[in-house]
Amino acid sequence: MIKLYKPQLEDLWFRKKFMSDEATMSYNHAYGGTIAFPESTWSNWYNKWILNHENKRFYRYLKRQEPDECIGEIAYYFDSDEKIWIADIIVASIYRGRGYGTQGLNLLCKTAAENGINVLYDNIAIDNPSISLFLKNGFHEESHTDKIIILKKDLQK
Repeated sequence: MIKLYKPQLEDLWFRKKFMSDEATMSYNHAYGGTIAFPESTWSNWYNKWILNHENKRFYRYLKRQEPDECIGEIAYYFDSDEKIWIADIIVASIYRGRGYGTQGLNLLCKTAAENGINVLYDNIAIDNPSISLFLKNGFHEESHTDKIIILKKDLQK
């Protein structure tokens, strides 16, 4: 069983660790793989995503309850260019294949719906294995190119 955890600024070490992990970020190879998250950027990032999100961003860690440890993250944000809400879920590679992705995605959808969001999308690289996770959990294909697939879920059903 997992729960959502609102990280404190000092907890961002976990995000830095898994964003720099090649195995965890292997899904992101089409966009450059690992992502640098230096401590010098934490305060600005934290202010934007946690403190002053303007109801356009949501971010939480996924934590296992037993033992109590962070295993990934979920987020959504409003894409002002496309005028859609984009979902995001990452489970650290060492915790994949245990159902945490499904639990996290369901928590994300539930939270988004509770916050008044009617539809969530995600744009995923066409070779990303998480496509099946989204499809198994109520998302459907909205469109695709040879590089990305756009998935959509109506949260009001």
